[in-house]
Amino acid sequence: MKADQLLEKSKQYMWLPFTQMSDYEQDPLIIESGEGVRVTDIYGKTYLDGNSSLWLNVHGHQKKELDEAIQKQLQLIAHSTLLGAANVPSILLAEKLIELVPEGLTRVFYSDSGATSVEIAVKMAYQYWQNKGVSQKMKFVTLSNGYHGDTVGTMSVGSIELYHKVYTSLLFDALVIPFPAVYRHPSNDEQVVRDESLHKLRLLFEERHEEIAGMVLEPMIQGAGGMNTMPPGYLKGVEELCKEFNVLLIVDEVATGFGRTGKMFAVEHESIQPDIMTVAKGLTGGYLPVAATFTTEEIYNAFYGKHEEMKTFFHGHSYTGNQLGCAVALANLEIFEKEQLVQQASDKAELLTELLADLKELPHVGDVRQCGLMVGIEIVKDRYTKESFSFERRIAYRSTLKMRELGLLTRPLGDVIVLMPPLATTAEQLVEMVAVVKEGIRLVIEENYGLTAAETMNI
Repeated sequence: MKADQLLEKSKQYMWLPFTQMSDYEQDPLIIESGEGVRVTDIYGKTYLDGNSSLWLNVHGHQKKELDEAIQKQLQLIAHSTLLGAANVPSILLAEKLIELVPEGLTRVFYSDSGATSVEIAVKMAYQYWQNKGVSQKMKFVTLSNGYHGDTVGTMSVGSIELYHKVYTSLLFDALVIPFPAVYRHPSNDEQVVRDESLHKLRLLFEERHEEIAGMVLEPMIQGAGGMNTMPPGYLKGVEELCKEFNVLLIVDEVATGFGRTGKMFAVEHESIQPDIMTVAKGLTGGYLPVAATFTTEEIYNAFYGKHEEMKTFFHGHSYTGNQLGCAVALANLEIFEKEQLVQQASDKAELLTELLADLKELPHVGDVRQCGLMVGIEIVKDRYTKESFSFERRIAYRSTLKMRELGLLTRPLGDVIVLMPPLATTAEQLVEMVAVVKEGIRLVIEENYGLTAAETMNI
């Protein structure tokens, strides 16, 4: 089928996620193929995959070992249900994952996306207390700007007004604690911000811990909430408070897991041992939808008993523990070991920090936030007052469109441009990506303000 025909059919039949379709109709894109860290559209134009195909591609596209793992599994079976019957790849993957996750996590419950893995975590935490006879523990604590998915349960433990406001009447109430964001805090002091937020959490726990089942957070850096980074020591402080007040700590590693932050899991930065942890995205190297929720033996045992005790966890998904997905996940983890990808990611993150330094000098770049290979670049109207552009101006969105013209795919989160390259990205490709980001921002500001190239560079 010709490219123009595909384009018209996409406009006629498709409804894309997190996309205003009138925007898509003005600036459509259809990807046809990919190789390495580049993807190619139906017209033959090639782009650097600057957001890892929404934060999940690890090794680039068409990774030989991953392709072969799927082909090998296809010769045996593509899928059989995990409801009441395990399968070989799911068992082997579970064993491997338990070797990798923090000590104390001993059980794996599979699903098929980040949202479902967190939904499971919330339900597990809730039912855990019910099964233990502590029926008053029904509330959850979350951080402002937290994002954990788009199911009703995960929206309830999220706190992004733009995404969740319209569904308010569908959601259960969570207790929201301010995220320790330094950039717009009056003190601009990491320690002050950390201690202030932890103090508020302590006060909440002191008053209401008897009714709180768990606290849900993304470790070290928020994703869809604006790429906000935690000050050092904050995550450890949360863990200590959860233990002190008998609140389950639920850590969402969907975006941060599998090397993104320079550690296999972000909790390793502060030696955190969560009660429940979720993963997805990079689990299969970006190939197939597999997610997992890990729990302790203590939580698992609260669900273990005779059928008539009604302790069973009544939750499942049709493709839970899919053999193709688990097989490619196993191959993915083998590559991590063979190529020492986590160390590579840590080294590349240091280079990326150096490359991003120039961006901070652009007139309308207010803040550059980074944790490993996860980067958020906040665009502001006034970098000194930190005043944002009006919602209608969409400077960050238009900057990403300009970057697309220049050969780089990424997405904005409001005023924040995300750069999250695959772990396999080379040093040369990182240089190229950052150069395009810089040029895209510069050109859009120039178009909006009529500034000369020299004035917008100003570095």
